[in-house]
Amino acid sequence: MSVRTPSPKDSVPRTRVDKWLWAARFFKHRSAATEAIDGGKVKLNGLATKPSREIKPGDRVDITIGEDTRTVMVCAIADKRGTATVAQTLYEETAESMEARERARELRKFAATPGADLHGRPTKRDRRRIDRFGGF
Repeated sequence: MSVRTPSPKDSVPRTRVDKWLWAARFFKHRSAATEAIDGGKVKLNGLATKPSREIKPGDRVDITIGEDTRTVMVCAIADKRGTATVAQTLYEETAESMEARERARELRKFAATPGADLHGRPTKRDRRRIDRFGGF
């Protein structure tokens, strides 16, 4: 039996990006994290990544979920999902990311809700108007 000498790489804890995103509670399912990574919604250190790529403390992760984009710094590694309080210790969101999300939230607050002027199904009269204008 041969004894392997630990390399400096072994001393740094690492795990897969999709596992870490799931453990940090950014996604409810690991498969959802994998789909987001494959769809280009997750960047590791500014570059597109693959789900199997290893992540380590100190890495920067850009995550886009819906309209929100978060930039977080990896503080700790976990490959098992724990409580929300434990998950919050795995990362630290950057100040720029928090400010950008707050600005976006304020802008959405003042924007009209899409479809707010629509009130259910069109009436017979509305349907005739739609048809007259070359509707759908």
